[in-house]
This record gives sequence, C-alpha cells and structure tokens, in this order.
Amino acid sequence: MAVNITDADLYITKWCVDNEDWSDSDEARKHRILNVASRHLTTRYSKLTIPDNAVYEFSNELSIAFNDSNRLQQQGVAAFSLTGVASMTFKDWAKSGLDAWISDTVLDLISAENGGISLSRRAIRWTVL
Repeated sequence: MAVNITDADLYITKWCVDNEDWSDSDEARKHRILNVASRHLTTRYSKLTIPDNAVYEFSNELSIAFNDSNRLQQQGVAAFSLTGVASMTFKDWAKSGLDAWISDTVLDLISAENGGISLSRRAIRWTVL
C-alpha cells in the first residue's frame, strides 16, 4: 500500500460528494488522517488486502468525523450556542468510534479487491438479559 496525500486529494475530489472537510485540512492533518485510516483498516481487516482507494474513502469519512463541530460531540458536548451566531444540538444516536465511520463504499472496495468476499458490519457484543 502506497497511500499519499496527492493521490488522496485526487481520489476524494473526484469520488466523494462531501469533501469540504478534507479539502479544508492542512497537509499535517491529512497525513494524520491517512495514517489512522490505513492503520485502522489494516488492523480491522488484517487478513485482507486493503486497496488505497478504500483508505482514501475512509480518510474522507474521518475528516468529517473529526471536523470542528463533530469533534465536540465525540468529546461529550450535548449542545452549544454562540449568541446571535449559531446553535448546535447533537443527537444521542450519532456515530461514534472509528468502525461506525467505515462506509459501505469502503467495504465494497475491500470486497472487490479480495475477490468479492462478503464483509459484514455485524460484531459479537456483550449483552445482559
């Protein structure tokens, strides 16, 4: 895998509808996001080949997840407002954790790279009855 910012910029500009958070990021932030996306996908799907395009797609999702507004939600802020300027309230059910930001497109790209295997979002979790 040879992910890089130049190729990520080209891919995200061409293939991702909501790409403003990625485009607004500086080089250092883009590099960090690419590192996290690559590490998370290769760890999560360690037995599979992860194509660069899947990393770029996931990187764009992470740039949205960790933009200035959404980052507040992940830090536990329920709502905030600036008098006369803006008011935001976050939903309780919004996505949290890196796995929640792995889109269907990312799964499709990984699947295609690995001979069309079926990838599932389901995971074993603890529950109390």
